[in-house]
Amino acid sequence: MDLSEHQLTPRVIGALYTEAMVLADEARSYFTADRTEQVRTGHGTGKMVDAVAFSCESMKVTTRLMHCIAWLLNQRAAEEGRGDGAAVRRGLGYTPPSDPELTSHLPDEARVLIAQSESLYARLIRLHATLEATRGGFEPARGNDNHPVGALMNRLQAAL
Repeated sequence: MDLSEHQLTPRVIGALYTEAMVLADEARSYFTADRTEQVRTGHGTGKMVDAVAFSCESMKVTTRLMHCIAWLLNQRAAEEGRGDGAAVRRGLGYTPPSDPELTSHLPDEARVLIAQSESLYARLIRLHATLEATRGGFEPARGNDNHPVGALMNRLQAAL
């Protein structure tokens, strides 16, 4: 598949991949350091909920970035002619967004890493949607009205 016509060139994939890997390394370094005392006393309410929020956000950031990296590797493999079509068309894995109320109590550096990971993830979601639109979309499973997505897709197709 010629991805250059869709503006996802090897250079773009490489730049996004580098960004994701650098961010993953920064997040790993930051979140693996012992910040328990900083989270409990230096910022936020000093409640244990801040420490739990910190741990949850650490996992969300890591998961979000791993989904980004996996998607980019699939795109690179497809560009090089060694990926399978299903993997290329598969979107990014779902990662729930961060809760601004909980993250507002976290240290500034944690909030910056969270925002950067969400920004990269959102850009790749938009890029994937654009690619799918230019590829002609996807074919939903037909006749599965018991599944909300299948039912919605069937209704949309009937309306068109």
